[in-house]
Amino acid sequence: MNRILITGGAGFIGSNAAVFFSRKGWDVMVLDDLSRRGSRANLAWLSQKTNLRFEQVDVRNVAATENVVRDFRPDVLLHLAGQVAVTTSVKNPRTDFETNALGTFNMLEAVRAHTPECFFINISTNKVYGEMPGVVVTEGPKRYEYRDIEGISEVQPLAFHSPYGCSKGVADQYTIDYARIYGLRTVTLRQSCIYGPRQMGIEDQGWVAWFIIAALLEKPITIYGNGKQIRDVLHVDDLVRCYEQMIEIQPVVKEHVFNIGGGSENTLSLRELVALLEVNMGKKLNLEWSSWRSGDQRIFVSNIDRAKRLLDWKPLISAPEGVSSLIDWVSRNKDLFDWMVSEGPATAMRSRSGNAVSAPESFDV
Repeated sequence: MNRILITGGAGFIGSNAAVFFSRKGWDVMVLDDLSRRGSRANLAWLSQKTNLRFEQVDVRNVAATENVVRDFRPDVLLHLAGQVAVTTSVKNPRTDFETNALGTFNMLEAVRAHTPECFFINISTNKVYGEMPGVVVTEGPKRYEYRDIEGISEVQPLAFHSPYGCSKGVADQYTIDYARIYGLRTVTLRQSCIYGPRQMGIEDQGWVAWFIIAALLEKPITIYGNGKQIRDVLHVDDLVRCYEQMIEIQPVVKEHVFNIGGGSENTLSLRELVALLEVNMGKKLNLEWSSWRSGDQRIFVSNIDRAKRLLDWKPLISAPEGVSSLIDWVSRNKDLFDWMVSEGPATAMRSRSGNAVSAPESFDV
């Protein structure tokens, strides 16, 4: 039986990936420090859906990460663990660096020492491209657009523009170089905006889910900037299919970098998402407006031609279809978000050092 270790496996993407690979017959190990709000709920959901093993480990802990990799000996390591918000990185750049850059370095070193044959999939971000000063952006009445291209390809120069971009960029480059220098089997995915079930979206991360959650809870939604910002969005079901394709042809993609997102056919502006939700929900949303935030990109759309060509993969779930299904999921699971009624989205991230976790450090479910 093939073995896959998923760091951040109790998170939104990780929990969906864990169920997907378990149903495919894989032996799944979930590694997570359970610091993010909602991770324990996802872990409980996983225990009902599938058989897996779990270790409560912070990727900053060298000894703990090495022990897991040495003992489990994964064939594939899907590295999803990390600090995921630009705004949080601005407030606490040290924790952001230690989690994203050092945490990825620790996982790479553990693989190099104990399972050098393991296929290492590093999850990076489109934020490594920064503001892309050489790319001409035009402003229309409803959205921003690229003037000369449909999307950003992997040859776009890197230009980190926030602590988050820097920390993920460091992890991105270490992953590439460990393939070159040490011969590890690695690939880096610079993901765009992913959405879908199990996403406990908050104001500064997971914007598609957050808009839906806030709308259903009758909470105000703050639009930073003018609302014309554009992102390509990708449903998590399409994403995990992409992971599977990567694994199936790993010798072909070793050392490669891929931009993974919905592409030019699946773009939404903030205003367009609001309009889509108002149609689906049959009500006006409570909007508030504020100034631009540091590090925000006016537009990012992935050019996914490399993934289409090498992986024979493309998104199958359209943005309207995916948004509609996520509205349905949040509606059926509103109890997961009851804490937002009294606490609000600002408290969604608990301190890693102060998080009290009642779950055991490891178990089989």
